Amino acid sequence: MSLPFDGAISAFFETQAPKSVRKAIETASKDDILDPAYPYRTEMKGKEYSAQMDALQIELVKMQSDLKATGKRLVVVFEGRDAAGKGGTIGALRENLNPRVCSVVALAKPSDREATQWYFQRYVDWLPAKGEIALFDRSWYNRAMIEHVFGFCTDEQREHFFAQLPSFESLLVDDGIIFLKIWLEVGQAEQLKRFLAREQDPLKQWKLSPIDIDGLGKWDEYCAAIDETMTRSHFSFAPWTVILSDDKKRARIAAVQTILRAIDYKGRDMAVIGTPDPAICGGPDLRKDRA
Repeated sequence: MSLPFDGAISAFFETQAPKSVRKAIETASKDDILDPAYPYRTEMKGKEYSAQMDALQIELVKMQSDLKATGKRLVVVFEGRDAAGKGGTIGALRENLNPRVCSVVALAKPSDREATQWYFQRYVDWLPAKGEIALFDRSWYNRAMIEHVFGFCTDEQREHFFAQLPSFESLLVDDGIIFLKIWLEVGQAEQLKRFLAREQDPLKQWKLSPIDIDGLGKWDEYCAAIDETMTRSHFSFAPWTVILSDDKKRARIAAVQTILRAIDYKGRDMAVIGTPDPAICGGPDLRKDRA
């Protein structure tokens, strides 16, 4: 079987990955958590996850019905490192939701025309109407992190973005949109483990992109860009929720709980929703504490 990008991920693992990362991957069992800073040593059991998630799915359907009846609008921005589990978390969130009500926004590279527009313009087109939900799989924060790390924007363009960002997000909130920002954080060894699995799986190879390959050696650059972005965009009216996602199951539950707790909907059962695990879910300081 031919590997995507000529096996660049395997080559990075064998020749360039930090020794501690290689050792963690090589010695771990299937359900082991690789990052010693993660608060759990093994992944959540499937039965425990299913029981909790099944109950949360009912709450999500109740939430959707209330949004449709009342005309509330919900926007959730999902950001995070590559392979942090954004797509899987979004999939779990919308598993039983009506796709006419709940849409996923995953925009491709800007067209030549879009590149000349106001930076936020193409995202505005995808904001929800009355009774709708928009889940952004990556967002306008591309400029703050990915574009910056790879030199796809100038420092001046990035500063212009940060200058306009508070007003843009404040306008969303002021217009009555329920607006949430979720950051999924994964350790370096777990990220590379997931990349290696994608490289070997024909059904998941499509998830890999040239950016993923080029970014393998830019872990520290990403760290700096993420830290700065969190500092400059953790607003009181639009704060970040950080979820450590080395265990996908725990991360998905925490993300769904976070969303359900943010919306006052008819029939909401807080006993069923519960509280997101504070060991893996909190504010930007959770990233710093882990580091």
